Amino acid sequence: MSTRSFDSLDRIIGEIDKIIKMLSVPPRASRDIPEACPAAALQEAERAESVRLMRVNHSGEVAAQALYQGQALTARDPKVKSAMQQAAAEEIDHLAWCEQRLKELKGRTSLLNPLWYFGSLSLGAFAGALGDRASLGFTAETEKQVESHLRDHLERLSTRDLRSRAILEQMTHDEAQHGAKAASMGGKALPFPITWAMRATSRLMTRGSYWI
Repeated sequence: MSTRSFDSLDRIIGEIDKIIKMLSVPPRASRDIPEACPAAALQEAERAESVRLMRVNHSGEVAAQALYQGQALTARDPKVKSAMQQAAAEEIDHLAWCEQRLKELKGRTSLLNPLWYFGSLSLGAFAGALGDRASLGFTAETEKQVESHLRDHLERLSTRDLRSRAILEQMTHDEAQHGAKAASMGGKALPFPITWAMRATSRLMTRGSYWI
């Protein structure tokens, strides 16, 4: 009597489980949240701005999880697939740190996160389907844009919000490493229309999550 293989079904169920957990279960970091010297109490306007900026960063990490998940799904080379999964695991820390900081600031996560997640999952799967070098190039460009975006937020945060600043500084360091690794693995430069579209999409997500 032959044994029926459930490999494909198991894989689908596993991916659905990832989606459910990402959107409903609080993430758990493997590293402690970056520490900072005790900061002065924030004024209401400073606190509100920190909430908005950290909400944007939290949404960015939700999108990053979906991008890596989609790219891993369609990766051809097992090494590329493993690299995507490892990067996603490392960035869980960022997601957890942003969520914890939002709670400390008495803020909330974006109501649009499910939209960003499913849109990014599709985009990641498409990037992976274009080939491993294109997918790695997509990762390198994404991390480059995220690093720029984080540096902008560091300039906009109150100088008294040392805790949020410590988180974003560590995230900036990690994103630079992820981008460099993708490039070193053979990621190819993307044509200008694609990088422009990526920036436009990022601006849409940033503005949406800033307010909603």
